[in-house]
Formats: sequence, C-alpha cells, structure tokens
Amino acid sequence: MANAKERKVTVGLVQMQARDEPASSLKRAIDLIGQAADKGAEIVLLQELFLTKYFCQTEDPANFDLAESVPGPTTDALAKVAKARGVVIVASLFERRAAGVYHNTAAVIDADGTFVGKYRKMHIPDDPRFYEKYYFTPGDLGFKAFDTKKGRIGVLVCWDQWYPEAARLAALAGAEILFYPTAIGYWPGEPDGIPDKQHQAWETIQRAHGVANGVYVAVANRIGVEDDLVFWGRSFVSDPLGTILAKGSDDKEEVVLATLDLGAIERTRQGWPFLRDRRIDAYGPITSRYLD
Repeated sequence: MANAKERKVTVGLVQMQARDEPASSLKRAIDLIGQAADKGAEIVLLQELFLTKYFCQTEDPANFDLAESVPGPTTDALAKVAKARGVVIVASLFERRAAGVYHNTAAVIDADGTFVGKYRKMHIPDDPRFYEKYYFTPGDLGFKAFDTKKGRIGVLVCWDQWYPEAARLAALAGAEILFYPTAIGYWPGEPDGIPDKQHQAWETIQRAHGVANGVYVAVANRIGVEDDLVFWGRSFVSDPLGTILAKGSDDKEEVVLATLDLGAIERTRQGWPFLRDRRIDAYGPITSRYLD
C-alpha cells in the first residue's frame, strides 16, 4: 500500500446544556471554545441550535423571534473568537432568511475569522416533540464541502445524519471530515431498552458513513433535560474505519478532543476503494421516491 502523507488536525466537540437566554448560551459556548483551543483544538464544532433550548418540541409562532440572519450577530461574535484563537468554528443557528422563510443553518467560520459559508439542513423531521417542519424550510444549498485553513470539511445537521446520500455527496465534494451538529435525545416514557437501542442505531449509522466514504465523522450533541426530552450527549469522533477515537459522557458539559491523521483517508481508500467501484451508471432509480 502506498504511503499517504501524514496530515494531523485536532478537532474539538463542544457538548453543553442550553441556557434559558441565548446570550448566556453564547457566553458558555465561547468559554468552551476557549477551553478546546487551550487543549489544542483547531476545528471546533458546536451542537445543533446551540443558542437556545430545543424549541421544536412545540409549535409556537413566538419562537420565530429567536431567528437571526446568517451571517449576523452571532457569527460576528464567533468570528472574533475564531480569529483570536486561530480555530475554525462550525456553529448551528436558526436562520431568518426572509419574512416567513427560516432555516436550520450551520455556519463555517475560518481560523482567521472569515465567514466561509453556510449549509442549510436538507432533511427536516416531523415527529412527536421534533416539530421541525413547522419552523424550517428545507435547505436549498445542496451538499457541499468547505475549504478551511485546517482542512476541507463537510457539514450536515442532525436528521441529515440518517441519510447515506447526504454523507456520500459531501464526501464526493471532497470533505475529509463530516461534521454533524446534533440535538437528539429520548422521551422518558419510551419502553425499557428502547432509548439505548435508539442511541446505538444513531451512533452506528454515522460510523458507517465514515466507513462507506473513507472519512472521519465528528458529532456534537447536547445534554440535559428540556421539557419532554432527555438529550443523551455522547458526542463522538470516528475514523475512516468506523473506530471511535473519542466520546463524551451522557450528562456532562465538556469538550471532546481527537487528533486526526487526514493522510489515513487516502490509505484507507487504497485498501477499501468503495468510491472507485461505485456503479454510477446504475444508480438512476435512487432519485425515485419508491420503486413500485
């Protein structure tokens, strides 16, 4: 097997509990970003909708007041931190695009404070206590990768993590690491054993995306009890073979760190050339809703 050049980058996942006020959540997030940078993090991922509690448990028009422009005041504040600490920041925000048009959006800010771009969540759930279709218009920016000073990264958001098509397209765009800001948990009324099975499925499918595409996967999830949901934390980083490199607790605010060798992507793909062997001439039916 040929030798691929070793390229190291350290990622930090911020796992935290949302505060009652966005300003307080932002302050806490900035503190944890600083802790991550102090420990060597070069790319820092915040959890989904980190500024607020998970408001999608109810359909309340007052919650639209939480939305802001992207770029906007929060990305401006984070850009100052990114520049001061020399870290790339991926931040998930409630975007107000226009009157009546809102998105669940992840912003990418480079290590010099430059706003690189944004990804709008494509897959929008509508389940009990996850009423996101009420709030979010499906994304229209496609699945892409962003060049940063620390590597080329893909960003997807929470419900996107269940879809192999999303991971594949971000990888085909050249992403070396797939970042998933997440807000997932369970309802305490679930039958015994179901929450654990749900967590195992959630973790397994994302590790599988790393294997299928030969990339690293980094997932930041929130913690804490919010109304009817218990968020299970357990943020993690896995490598191109699906091995977990670092993992957070289920109930503690913390920074989860992992140092990645991006050269391992090429070495892994040389051994398992899934991208080479794809039958792109035979995949047309994948665009159908269902093959009746």
